[in-house]
Amino acid sequence: MAIPSSREDELGKKWDRCIADTLLKFGGGILVGGVTSLILFKRRKWPVFIGAGFGVGLAYGNCERELKDVLTLAPASQKV
Repeated sequence: MAIPSSREDELGKKWDRCIADTLLKFGGGILVGGVTSLILFKRRKWPVFIGAGFGVGLAYGNCERELKDVLTLAPASQKV
């Protein structure tokens, strides 16, 4: 029998997922930007920064969407 998790536990798990997702996308953006910089732009720094920014932006969008369900309050008639 599963123990029902509270809203706080659910929020904590989603924050952990958001942090992990942000780190992965940030690292992937840096990696893609670095490779692009080496191959196409003669070792310029700006592709690395743009790749990192895209990674953080994508992670922010995912986290915002994921946390919206937990952080919004349901009307009193819908609470169980």
